[in-house]
Amino acid sequence: MPGMWWAVGAIVLVGLVSTYLVWTAGRVERLHARAQSAARALDAHLLRRAAAAAVLAERRYGVELYAAARIALDAHPEEREAAENDLTRQLRAVQLDPVDPDCEAVVAASRRLALARQVHTDLVRDARAVRGRTLVRLLRMGRGREWPRYFDIDDPILTVPADVPTG
Repeated sequence: MPGMWWAVGAIVLVGLVSTYLVWTAGRVERLHARAQSAARALDAHLLRRAAAAAVLAERRYGVELYAAARIALDAHPEEREAAENDLTRQLRAVQLDPVDPDCEAVVAASRRLALARQVHTDLVRDARAVRGRTLVRLLRMGRGREWPRYFDIDDPILTVPADVPTG
């Protein structure tokens, strides 16, 4: 009967290794799914900011800002980063009025965009780190999934001058 303990030990070891591999594969899938969800949320916030900027440009700031907002709204995925950076530069070039509701909408959308971008960046970093592990690469646990991509744009947070009291 002493040979039985080796068999039981081998079965337990195989069970533990199998459990770890299944957990790791599930983690890779979950991180990819979360990175994709964050990319969709980031895209939604980009569209909201561009739409708010277009409304602001129509009512107040003119053609250049409106053109940058429209280009950002209509940009293809491979052109999106450049279009968003251009929109950010155009928004920084205008003097935003802190009491104008349209300006407040653009500033708020920019803040939410910055948060969504940070969440997306963190999740992409985590997914890429897990995919880069030796065991994950050897067992090809990430196959069938594209490597998550960073969305590299300038910091979209806008500053609004504080109200200066008169008199």
